[in-house]
Amino acid sequence: MDRLMGCAFGFPIRVDGSWWLGFEGALPRSIEQLTLSGSVFAFGDIMIRPHPQERGLARRVLERLLTDHQASLGPTLVGELRRPAGPTTFRALAFPVGERTTARMDGLVTMPGGGGPGGV
Repeated sequence: MDRLMGCAFGFPIRVDGSWWLGFEGALPRSIEQLTLSGSVFAFGDIMIRPHPQERGLARRVLERLLTDHQASLGPTLVGELRRPAGPTTFRALAFPVGERTTARMDGLVTMPGGGGPGGV
């Protein structure tokens, strides 16, 4: 019997790079180039039903979403850290697709503030 095992959604990152505003450090040139080319698709959320025979399903779903959108990089916010005496810090994870990109994620792991990427 077929049944829904999970779902994922996201959105293309605007080529103006506004999604990256607020991240600490300089945007690596390779990430900037991917953004300008329209090759970055941000993951909004993913939900996968645990199943012992479907190992790797989440990765396959994310890869399919990136492939369907002809994207080479899929960043997402993965959580936040709260400091008692400072602003909220968001942590980001970037999911490169196979060998389509050699972009490095150095300098893109945190974003201070409380508004999310691009001030959203």
